[in-house]
Amino acid sequence: MSRRHSFSARPLLAVAAAATVLAGTAAAAPAAGAPAPAPYTATSAALDDTYYQDAVGKTGEELKAALHTIISDQTRLSYGQVWDALKATDQDPANTSNVILLYTGRSQSKNDNGGGSGQWNREHVWAKSHGDFGTSTGPGTDIHHLRPEDVQVNSARGNKDFDSGGSAVGGAPGNFTDGDSFEPRDAVKGDVARMILYMAVRYEGNDSFADLEPNDQVNNGSAPKMGKLSVLKQWSQEDPPDTFEKRRNDVIFDQFQHNRNPFIDHPEWVDAIW
Repeated sequence: MSRRHSFSARPLLAVAAAATVLAGTAAAAPAAGAPAPAPYTATSAALDDTYYQDAVGKTGEELKAALHTIISDQTRLSYGQVWDALKATDQDPANTSNVILLYTGRSQSKNDNGGGSGQWNREHVWAKSHGDFGTSTGPGTDIHHLRPEDVQVNSARGNKDFDSGGSAVGGAPGNFTDGDSFEPRDAVKGDVARMILYMAVRYEGNDSFADLEPNDQVNNGSAPKMGKLSVLKQWSQEDPPDTFEKRRNDVIFDQFQHNRNPFIDHPEWVDAIW
């Protein structure tokens, strides 16, 4: 690694405050006069009595297996349908005509999507080559880990594992990369971690796709592995779910796939499994 970038622990209130002042990021508070985003309605207590009832009280592999069964009950999207889904899941709370890009934090027109320079496209947070699932319906189209991102920044991330360190990514302040890893900006470090761990629970090798698992290394190449687990766990603790991430989970559940990312609803389950 050419550089180590330290991400220090922050109290929950400090995290929330920082998220609201980052220019162009998914701030919880909409701008004056802007339509309010859909409220975050799900509560852990209500979900524990219904959606998660077969997982509550379990730990380790038993918890992982229970969650796999629960979240595998989903509606699958085509890769084409992902475009419209992301326009809803990642809508800018301050401008309903825009989406928030994951790594850059930039607010950009929903309709400015495609493959051209400066446009946004579909970023696979669990790199699609890690398990060779491509854009197949299933892991390749699962919007729990697909996010809007600037075309050039998406290319800079490529299929690298996640770790701390590297040189600054052009056009994406707060992001760093080197030859074998990518470090996202602080405001979405936890989001990235929880997306990776969702994928590891959802895809266990019993539905014609590879068994996706996190490990504690980088340079995983085409193996169905994604690192770096110890760093991802740290990021999940230091950047807990915010309003944007919780709303996104609700929209996916209510409008599209009808399954949830359990680590957004119960961040403590990360340590309970890993």
